[in-house]
Amino acid sequence: MQFRTLCLTSALALTASSAAADMNFNRIASFATPLNMAAGEDTARETSAEIIAASGDGMTLIYTDSPLGVVGLIDITDPANPQPLGNIALDGEPTSVTVIGSTAYVGVNTSASYTAPGGKLLSIDLGTRQITGSCDLGGQPDSTAHDDAGTFVVVAIENERDEDLGDGRVPQMPAGYVSKVMVDNGVMACDTIQKIDVTGLADVAPTDPEPEFVDVNALGEIVVTMQENNHMVVIGTDGTVMSHFSAGAVDLTRIDIDDDRASLMFTGEQMGRLREPDGVQWLDDTHFMTANEGDMDGGSRSITVFSKDGTVVFESGSDYETAVIQAGHYPDKRSDAKGVEPEGMEFAVFDGTPYAFVLGERASTVSVYDTTDPTNPVFKQLLPSGVAPEGAIAIPGRNLFVTANEADLIEDGGVRAHVMIYAYQDAPAAYPQLTSAGADTLIGWGANSGMVAGEDGIVYFVNDSFYGNQPTIFTVDTTQTPARITAALPVLRDGAPAMKLDMEGITLDGNGGFWIASEGRTDHDIPHALYHVDASGEITQKVMLPEALLANELRYGFEGVTKIGDTLWMAIQREWKDDPKNHVKLVSYNTATGAWGAVHYAKAEPATGWVGLSEITAHGDFVYVVERDNQIGANAVTKKIYRIPASDMVPAELGGDLPVVTKELVRDLIPDLAANGGYIVDKIEGLAIFADGTVWVSTDNDGVDDSSGETFFWSFGKL
Repeated sequence: MQFRTLCLTSALALTASSAAADMNFNRIASFATPLNMAAGEDTARETSAEIIAASGDGMTLIYTDSPLGVVGLIDITDPANPQPLGNIALDGEPTSVTVIGSTAYVGVNTSASYTAPGGKLLSIDLGTRQITGSCDLGGQPDSTAHDDAGTFVVVAIENERDEDLGDGRVPQMPAGYVSKVMVDNGVMACDTIQKIDVTGLADVAPTDPEPEFVDVNALGEIVVTMQENNHMVVIGTDGTVMSHFSAGAVDLTRIDIDDDRASLMFTGEQMGRLREPDGVQWLDDTHFMTANEGDMDGGSRSITVFSKDGTVVFESGSDYETAVIQAGHYPDKRSDAKGVEPEGMEFAVFDGTPYAFVLGERASTVSVYDTTDPTNPVFKQLLPSGVAPEGAIAIPGRNLFVTANEADLIEDGGVRAHVMIYAYQDAPAAYPQLTSAGADTLIGWGANSGMVAGEDGIVYFVNDSFYGNQPTIFTVDTTQTPARITAALPVLRDGAPAMKLDMEGITLDGNGGFWIASEGRTDHDIPHALYHVDASGEITQKVMLPEALLANELRYGFEGVTKIGDTLWMAIQREWKDDPKNHVKLVSYNTATGAWGAVHYAKAEPATGWVGLSEITAHGDFVYVVERDNQIGANAVTKKIYRIPASDMVPAELGGDLPVVTKELVRDLIPDLAANGGYIVDKIEGLAIFADGTVWVSTDNDGVDDSSGETFFWSFGKL
């Protein structure tokens, strides 16, 4: 069997040409699902956006919200300003939705148990928002799709297994099947339901197929993934099986296979990894692409293009993950399982060019491929999405693409579930803003923290304790667009990675090396400390805090370090025991004399949560600090840069009254963050200022852990 493999050089081409004439997809808006709740409802309840579809005119979105048992509607007449249209309550759990004209068809799970599955297909008029019909499906539905002519809806009846029963594997009866429901002018003909048997086909648990995802080509043929069975089925227009075949396996190289939650090492291999595909989309009447998420025994982290006779004509292998890694979106916590987990998919033709959109569930990304040649998809660009994209819909007639992102992190104080909207524009790709594409080796990165400007457009930044086994100083060339990570220097102690660091600040020592500020956490045996690192990355000096400081320490310590002459200045993020309310210390350490001192900085009263400092940078006659709250999305209030006259930075003796410095607002960063079209992220962590006053700012993506993984790295010009 011969097939083509996506070459690494193609995957490394992470961004589109900077030429303005290039067409690219850029995010223009986002919509938080709690906005669809009615006045008086408890918006603190979990909500979600899972599978999404659009009305025939492209003006209305409808998405399934399983936690609430509703479908939500959004008015996108103005796609840059989506408006809530409310929720429609359903008697059951919505699993999928597809739309023909102005009628939505929603699969609803009504199962009494795993062994007594049930479900129905509802029709909903999007104009009146009324349920107009209901067909009993006889089992638990998963995905839905319809033919181009709008004459039928096909439903994958999964009858999913109980993962907590026994070894959690198939077979677990009853078996799943595929249902085909005829439609006439929007009206379902329930008496025409065709139950298509797909048992006895797969090598894995042939008695218990679990159809997962369905799609229909222009001929009316249906392709079905059976993820747990690692099998593909193609069904003809008469409802009989045309072909079926194993989805097969992939030999993976250059992957991270260790869930150490502390480092990014893309040197592992997995031979014979079952594809176990989830999403599938026809690329033409002969070829379809699968997103190989995996479930029981596999997950090849890849995309594959099959001919409908079962021939593999393209396999990405681990190259699918390459662009994700280079953009800082790799989820290390999933390394031992399924990596970035390609899951949902969409396909559409925009202005004559066919595109496949592959959702990385754990990476919170969309990988866009030009499929002009379906046997050789060409990677085009990577889009940032909300947390855990589950569904997508393309609206090429309006040059729009939309994702539904299911994770609602309200219990963890995180961001809510979102629908995100992108426009196909005659403009450069706006994301990523920072990439390691083009480096000599594959550089993984994330959890960006403190920054410092060097010379000739070079910025250095450090990662924090999320990658505790891989403390690294990264070199960034800001003269390129997007800014490019060109080198990664490990921070070493006696030649080995320096464990027990939480690097939150970096500054130049003036002699080719660096000073690093590490935020302490004594309950995790991480000391508050300063470290001198030479040009090779070796720690040459460790400076512990004096007892006068440690006597009043709390968890939130150093956030940033800067150097003025022989003196290092460090910002302490939040109040320690001896600080007045809403006052934090700026601590000084004289590298020549060893003397310590401090001043006080008055920070904002938090509207919700807390406010603290997250960076400090000296430039000219001022010292600049980043002051931020810990709020995210619509709750964000304080994300600001202030400056302090350098003349105020006269340290007083520790243990006594500290002078309070004056501050002046330089920039509110919330408008900058909002310009990215998503929600407002919480962690502004890096600030670097070049000699000419050019400013660069960076955010921390928390190592893609309960985070969308987005890193914003931008300049707003000169001071």
